[in-house]
Amino acid sequence: MIKSELVQRIAAQNPHLYQRDVENIVNAILGEITNAMMRGDRVELRGFGAFSVKHRPARTGRNPRTGAHVAVEQKSVPFFKTGKEMRERLNKPGSI
Repeated sequence: MIKSELVQRIAAQNPHLYQRDVENIVNAILGEITNAMMRGDRVELRGFGAFSVKHRPARTGRNPRTGAHVAVEQKSVPFFKTGKEMRERLNKPGSI
């Protein structure tokens, strides 16, 4: 599912809301999660999961084509850990 499909589904479930308002709400939520992660904060949505940032240290990598050693700089990567409720719903028999 892509963001536009999410907006359409939420708008269909809430006919009293305009689709552009739903899109603004979804963008605002995702923007706030992103901003919090940029500050280094952890965002926890109970029952859904937690978004956090993991830091990977600098290391020496290898170019797979040439075999040459390459310096890889440190970087921060987003990380998502599912909540207990979501994990239980996904692993419920007959959920797929």
